[in-house]
Amino acid sequence: MDILYLLIPISIAIVAIIAAVFLWAVKTGQFEDMEGPAHRILMDNDEPPQ
Repeated sequence: MDILYLLIPISIAIVAIIAAVFLWAVKTGQFEDMEGPAHRILMDNDEPPQ
């Protein structure tokens, strides 16, 4: 039972950290263009670099 006094605050802290990282990713636009990279890899650039 005493271990719960340690594990519950640690789990709440981990959830808070995960939520903060997720909100930061949403705020900085990490999830804006979900299809662009998938289509960009299929585009073939046949022109040689100049």
